[in-house]
Amino acid sequence: MPTATAPPAPRLIDLDGLGALYRALVADGYHVIGPAVQDGAIVLRELSSAAELPFGWGVELEPGGYRLRRRDDDAAFGHAAGPQSWKRFLHPPRERLWSADRTAAGFEVTEDQAGPPRYAFLGVRPCDLRAIEIQDRVLGQPGSRYARRRAGAFVIAVNCTEPGETCFCASMGTGPGAGQDGFDLALTEMVGPVLANTGGHRFLVDVGSARGAAVLDRVPSQAADDAAVQGARTAVESAADHMGRDMDTGGLRELMAGSHGAARWDDVAARCLTCGNCTMACPTCFCTSVEDSTDLTGDHAERWERWDSCFDLDFSYLHGGSVRTSPKSRYRQWLTHKLGTWHDQFGSSGCVGCGRCIVWCPVGIDLTEEVKALREEQEEAS
Repeated sequence: MPTATAPPAPRLIDLDGLGALYRALVADGYHVIGPAVQDGAIVLRELSSAAELPFGWGVELEPGGYRLRRRDDDAAFGHAAGPQSWKRFLHPPRERLWSADRTAAGFEVTEDQAGPPRYAFLGVRPCDLRAIEIQDRVLGQPGSRYARRRAGAFVIAVNCTEPGETCFCASMGTGPGAGQDGFDLALTEMVGPVLANTGGHRFLVDVGSARGAAVLDRVPSQAADDAAVQGARTAVESAADHMGRDMDTGGLRELMAGSHGAARWDDVAARCLTCGNCTMACPTCFCTSVEDSTDLTGDHAERWERWDSCFDLDFSYLHGGSVRTSPKSRYRQWLTHKLGTWHDQFGSSGCVGCGRCIVWCPVGIDLTEEVKALREEQEEAS
């Protein structure tokens, strides 16, 4: 994983340099994963070249709504978070744990020990960068499958200069800038009228690790002058003042703990479909279930791990039935864990302000509005 070191001075690369960066990663044996337009959305998938990045595409976001839009420039990273997060590569939605075959002496169990692919993540937003760090704490036990994938991942962050309508990373302290650690390289895209005086379509590159510096050394670049650095930094700082949403985090953990009987839970339960979309889109949700299967002969069996959701009725099943039988109890469990008891387990909030749960909720439930309503209800009762 990237380690904090004294960073070298920022460099500048152009579009050809971006292509050279992609080729250097491929030459090092990485599978380069990045955003691309597919099926009416900007998704994360393996790229065959840097040209597959979504140049000129942005998105329009709203509760329960997502659509592509053409931009007025050719920005490669001029879009907000899409339906997927990077967790699907580090914590796959479905993974075989072992298989077993009948032998004369009984059964022979074979664990899946195939080496993980070496991923290079190109275009990790600061909110997602912090989500990866959260999952490191949750899933990164030494020797785990997650830890092996994570150790080999090369991370290229992209600072945000244009937040989406449902973004609130500034409230959560997770963006719009990537900070000084957690990445190998960090790009700030410089394009469009805001950065027109910086010399055309270029990328300011900050180095976050020794291996990041080694890769950048093989990419055509130039020293960044003060004007370019200041222009990029100012654009990122300005993005914090243009968030589409905000979250008052003051006393949030205590608010969640003290709102168990709030009437607002009935209101949200009347709208919630308990579909689990929010947990599937969330970059930090990590719950799984284990499934066993056997072929018709009984000679071969497999155990698979798959993503699960606390919105699933069977997720809280114990002998005799489910603990959380109502939509109210399941939504309350999700929100109070995400914003409250996550602190007790992992030392931080489980929310990074990416807004995916708002966008991909079929009925447009907005957790920032739910928190405001719970806070107002508590204040009126006091």
